[in-house]
Amino acid sequence: MVFALVSPEKIRLPPGAVVYLPGTWQDYRSLAAQRGDASVPRIKYRSHEILLMAPSAEHGRDANLMADVVKVLLDSLEQEYEAFTPITLELPEQGGIEPDYCFYIENWPAVAGRTRLQWGIDPPPDLVIEVDVTSYTNVEDYLPYQVPEVWLLKKQQLMIYLLQTNQYGLQTQSRYFPDMDLQALICRCLKTTYERNSSAAIRELRQYLTQRS
Repeated sequence: MVFALVSPEKIRLPPGAVVYLPGTWQDYRSLAAQRGDASVPRIKYRSHEILLMAPSAEHGRDANLMADVVKVLLDSLEQEYEAFTPITLELPEQGGIEPDYCFYIENWPAVAGRTRLQWGIDPPPDLVIEVDVTSYTNVEDYLPYQVPEVWLLKKQQLMIYLLQTNQYGLQTQSRYFPDMDLQALICRCLKTTYERNSSAAIRELRQYLTQRS
């Protein structure tokens, strides 16, 4: 049995584990500094609470598939973009969050070629992807960053949230792919992935988009 360990000297979490800790912004920054350039565990800060999560293999595969789907869809539209993972969004003393994947679509020129982004100066990502295997994600955590669109994959079902004034509303269509039935498309890709593999799912998606055009 592997136990979670969180101390000033070491962070060790078994895959799929989620740990909730009371803490300050300074505590959060100390844990982030201790992790350094590693991508695990993911660390989130909100309202004097720190959340640590070690992604599982299922989480990693689904997150990569979702990102590949978005890239194929954008390429089919000949839409330029920038994509980032891992990435940390921070607002000092307010929050810190690490989406599974994020895309700059309308605002890609603002971050093209950049190696470091400055939150509060640079625009937020246009689209964020979160895969929730362990009930870790709260879409409202993205409100301070004003991310226009958040995709949440939960229990292999896609939920699309669009920013409306100062809250997220669950929608059936994406603002970036308004003519696509994304729920059905993602469901089909996941089915192929788990019956065969991810590459087969992406090949099928490309074929479908070619036939559709």
